[in-house]
Amino acid sequence: MDTETTEQPPQGRAAREGGRDGEAVMTFIERFAAQLVDAGMQRMPSRVFACLLASDTGVLTSAELGERLQVSPAAVSGAVRYLAQVGMLSREREPGSRRERYRVHSDQWYEALTRRDSVLTRWEATLRDGVESLGEDSRAGQRISETLAFMEFMQKELSGMMQRWRDHLEELRAEEGGTSRG
Repeated sequence: MDTETTEQPPQGRAAREGGRDGEAVMTFIERFAAQLVDAGMQRMPSRVFACLLASDTGVLTSAELGERLQVSPAAVSGAVRYLAQVGMLSREREPGSRRERYRVHSDQWYEALTRRDSVLTRWEATLRDGVESLGEDSRAGQRISETLAFMEFMQKELSGMMQRWRDHLEELRAEEGGTSRG
């Protein structure tokens, strides 16, 4: 049986994963979650995401997440719903069970940023309409026009940056002998 699905106290399971100190693991989870909150993410999804990221397999059940984070099943449910919506985790059925497992992938940052590409495209269209509606010569129209120029710049840079990341990741994996991190 996979060690990730064996119910253990949070400290015991975290310490068993790679021989790590359970307290140090929880300190990392809470610290990274706090930084995600500072960046604008909701608190519970931040904690759940950091917890999944810190697990060796990147896969935990709702019960395991609740136990590790000492939160209710309802809190975990809301957090995983949000994280699945924004593409930061995926849901899968536990083989032979009705329980769901939640998986964070090694490419979650790439996927999340790639999805932002479509958001930027929609914002650009709305900003173009705004410039047209407000008039290019008005102060508001000029401000929106600059915002549009920034979004267009970001869109262009994001595409190039993501390609450079794919190339870099390929090099990293080749150096590691082809082993994947996720």
